Amino acid sequence: MSAGYATKLSYRDDLGGQLGDPEISDSPAEVLQKVNRLSEWVRQSSKIVVFTGAGISTACGIPDFRGPSGIWTLQRAHRPIPAFKVSFGVAKPSLCHQALVALLHTGKLQHIVSQNVDGLHLRSGIPRNRLAELHGNCFAERCTKCKREYIRDFEMETVGFKFTGRRCIAEGCNGRLKDHVLDWEDALPKDELEASEKASAEADLAICLGTSLQITPACDIPLKTVKTGGKLVIINLQKTPKDKKANLVIHARCDEVVQQLTSQMQLPIPLYTRQDSLLVTHVLKKGRMLQDGVLSVSCTLRLQSTHGQKCPLPLVQQVDVDFQDAKIRPAVLRKQPFVVVRSILAAQGPTVSIKLLLSDVIDEAYRVHIFQHEIPVELAPSDTSCQHVYTFTTQVATYASKTGVMAPAQTTAVSAQPNSCSETEPLAKRAKLDAEQL
Repeated sequence: MSAGYATKLSYRDDLGGQLGDPEISDSPAEVLQKVNRLSEWVRQSSKIVVFTGAGISTACGIPDFRGPSGIWTLQRAHRPIPAFKVSFGVAKPSLCHQALVALLHTGKLQHIVSQNVDGLHLRSGIPRNRLAELHGNCFAERCTKCKREYIRDFEMETVGFKFTGRRCIAEGCNGRLKDHVLDWEDALPKDELEASEKASAEADLAICLGTSLQITPACDIPLKTVKTGGKLVIINLQKTPKDKKANLVIHARCDEVVQQLTSQMQLPIPLYTRQDSLLVTHVLKKGRMLQDGVLSVSCTLRLQSTHGQKCPLPLVQQVDVDFQDAKIRPAVLRKQPFVVVRSILAAQGPTVSIKLLLSDVIDEAYRVHIFQHEIPVELAPSDTSCQHVYTFTTQVATYASKTGVMAPAQTTAVSAQPNSCSETEPLAKRAKLDAEQL
């Protein structure tokens, strides 16, 4: 998947299976004929399971592993890893990812079994309980004590179930968290494997998308559908060791096949809209009484990740803070921690204008967000703290199909949850707990 992910794995000469096999493309007429058969089987099926590999994410700009220009193929040939068009963190789901969401909504698709670690199935909108990620997820970490899973908006720095330095925030737990990404020698997660096998055994149609089906035990799971009388369809640009077991093999790009399938089924492909959030907190502390009898208040304003104070905000490049008062100096913050401290008058309670400048890897239309943050000083006879979550759109994508292009929905640039204010002491205790957990 990602070059960053690949370089974190333990080095090994034996990468298993075949590498660099030539790609095969069926003719347009053959693809259409085969998709006709597939669409009929999908209509007849009531329980479908889908298996996905790196081939469904190449359309997102992420290289595969075993193709002619795959990461492992080039590594074995001692050639440079291919250039990446996009990182995991900002990759958009492909047409194929979104079409699977549409198929899920029909009630036919019961489960997705993925060998990918890019997190794109979850990002597309697939519920976690309908997805098995056999090789983990670069954005996930799990509690070693209560097994709770956390999906972050930043990549883990490690692989191989290593401690991340964060702790579980479930009440009464405080267990240590580990990354949830497999290294070469790690066993498949038991819960994910059992869910995959169960879904496959119960399915009447298994569809493999963009996977070479070479690595055990994952490659054998689709055969459970065949053993219980179901059909197996393989869609891949290369031959696979399981082709002889399949009822139908289509050599074409996943997006091409799925686009024709959704068109024949008159299944609209949903829009993709990504929203990100950050937490704004302000702490007010009573200062000194000025000569005119007005109380001066020290205000500490902080912008941080909703995942914790020490967690990164990978998309934020710069924060401009304007108190909209000529007497209060504005601030330009270019790196974390995004913190500004100013003295304000208790009689004012300013409305702060906060401008976010996001990374240029974000859609151009969504790189700048401006929102207003209220500081209700009049509610603070003593030291107080308030926190506010702001949510904003960062990506929107539409997907063309034979039935046309889905029009983008109207989205609000910035939305906010109500302020949560409290006396400083209780919040300080929570802040201390967060610091210990992070």
